[in-house]
Amino acid sequence: MEPCPTPFNLADTVLAAGRATPDKIALAVLGPARAERWSFARLEAAVRGLAGGLLARGLRPGDRVLLRIGNTPAFPVAFLGCVTAGLIPVPTAEGLTVPELDRITPLVAPAAILAAPGVTLPSAPPCPVMTDLDALMDHAPADYAMGDPDRLAYLVFTSGSSGAPKPVAHAHRAVWARRMMWDGWYGLRPADRVLHAGAFNWTFTLGTGLLDPWAIGATALIPAPGTAPEALGLLLRRHDATLFAAAPGVFRKLLHGDTPLALPKLRHALAAGEKLPESLRARWQDATGTAIHEALGMSECSTFVSGSPGRPAPAGTLGYPQPGRRVAILAEDGTPVAQGETGILAIHRGDPGLMLGYLTDGAPALPLTGDWFLTGDLVSADPDGALRYHGRRDDLLTTGGFRVSPLEIEAALQSAPGLADCAACAVAVKAHTEVIALAFTGPADPAALAALAEARLARYKQPRLYIPLPALPRSPNGKLDRRALARLLKDRT
Repeated sequence: MEPCPTPFNLADTVLAAGRATPDKIALAVLGPARAERWSFARLEAAVRGLAGGLLARGLRPGDRVLLRIGNTPAFPVAFLGCVTAGLIPVPTAEGLTVPELDRITPLVAPAAILAAPGVTLPSAPPCPVMTDLDALMDHAPADYAMGDPDRLAYLVFTSGSSGAPKPVAHAHRAVWARRMMWDGWYGLRPADRVLHAGAFNWTFTLGTGLLDPWAIGATALIPAPGTAPEALGLLLRRHDATLFAAAPGVFRKLLHGDTPLALPKLRHALAAGEKLPESLRARWQDATGTAIHEALGMSECSTFVSGSPGRPAPAGTLGYPQPGRRVAILAEDGTPVAQGETGILAIHRGDPGLMLGYLTDGAPALPLTGDWFLTGDLVSADPDGALRYHGRRDDLLTTGGFRVSPLEIEAALQSAPGLADCAACAVAVKAHTEVIALAFTGPADPAALAALAEARLARYKQPRLYIPLPALPRSPNGKLDRRALARLLKDRT
C-alpha cells in the first residue's frame, strides 16, 4: 500500500471522505422504535467542537484522557475529538468495576476523565471528571493537530484473557494501515451500511464498525444499548444493512432456532474476536444465503489475516495475510518453521498497523524477537499460503505428555445433536493431575458426546469430563473467556 502521508492526523483522515457528502448519514444508533441519526457534517462539527472545548479547559497535546462512555454517539465524538486536539484518548469498557478501574487508571495517568452520567468511575479520580459532553461539543471548533504519523494517537487495553490487561499504544498511522482490510477482508464500499454488534470501546467495533466505514464515506449502524442479539435480524433487515460484523457468539445467538433470516440487502458478514466454528459458518450460510468472512487480529495490530469476498478462505483455514501485511511463522527462537509446520504467527516491526508498544513506565515498549513481534497465535500454512489456526500458545492443554489445542476438540464435537455451544478446558481433579473437560450448553447427552469424541479424536485428546452449563462465560462482546471458564469448572469438580 502507499506510505502514510505526512503531516497526518487520524481523526482528519477518518472524517475526510464525509466532507464530500455532508448530509449523508454517518452514524445511526438503532433503538427499538427509532434511530438516532448523525450526518457527516454534524459528526465533524461535534468532533472539532469537543476538541476545542477540551483545549479551552486547559488540556494540552499529549495529555491522556480516560473515556468512561457507553454505546452512545458521545463515545466516537470523544475519541475523535481527543485525537483532533492531539490528546490521547483511552477507551474503556462501560462495565468495568471500581476495583478494575483502580488497577488500570494509574497505568495511563490521565489528565482528565470524560464520563457519561451514571458510568462507574475510579474510587478516587486522580484528575478532573468532565460530564458536560454536550457543552464541550458546542464549543468553537479546533483545527486538526497535524504531525508525524508515527506519534502516539491513542491507547487501548488488551482483554486481559491471558493475564492483567495491558495498555497498548497505537500511532496515528494505525488508521491508514486499516485500509489493507477494505479489500483484504471487508470488500468495503462507500455505499455500504455496516452494522456492528459490539461495544464501541472494543477495538473490533471501533475500527470495523466506525472508523473504517467513515474513512471511506459509508454509514455505520450500531444497535442501541441493551439490544438483544435475537433482535439483530430485524434491525439488519429494517435498516438495509449490507455488511454485518460480530463475534461468533453473537452469530450463535442470532441463529437460535431454524428459522431462515431474510436479509435481502446483506452482501456478507464479518467475524472476529475468536475462532469461528465451521458448523456455525455453515448454519449462517443456510439461514441467510450469505457468507461469513473471518479475520484474525488482536489489540496490538487489529486484523491482519482474513478471507474476503475477492479471495474467500479455503475450508478449515483463516484465509490469507492481507495484501501489504508483513507476517511470518516462526519458532520460539525467531527462526522460520518448515512449510506446513505449526509455529507462532509473527508480525514484522515494519508493518504499519503494529502498535508502538505496551505502555511501560510512561513510554511505549515493543517486545521483539529480532525484528518480529510474536503474537502467541499458533498457525500453519497451506501450500497456497492460507493459514490454519491452532489456538493460542497459552491456551494449549497438556495431557499425557501431549499438547492439544482446545479448538481441535471443540471442532470435533460442535455437530453433536443437542449441543448449542462448547469449550474444552483443563481441570485439576487432584494434586498435580489435570484432565480435559468439555463444558457445553444445550440438551446434548454426555454419553453421546463421549462416543463422538471416541470416534473422532485420539484417546489423549478425548475429554474425560462432560460438564453441562446454563451458559459459557463470555465477554460483553460475545468472546469466550477461557480463564473464567477454568475458574468455573474448578469450582464444579
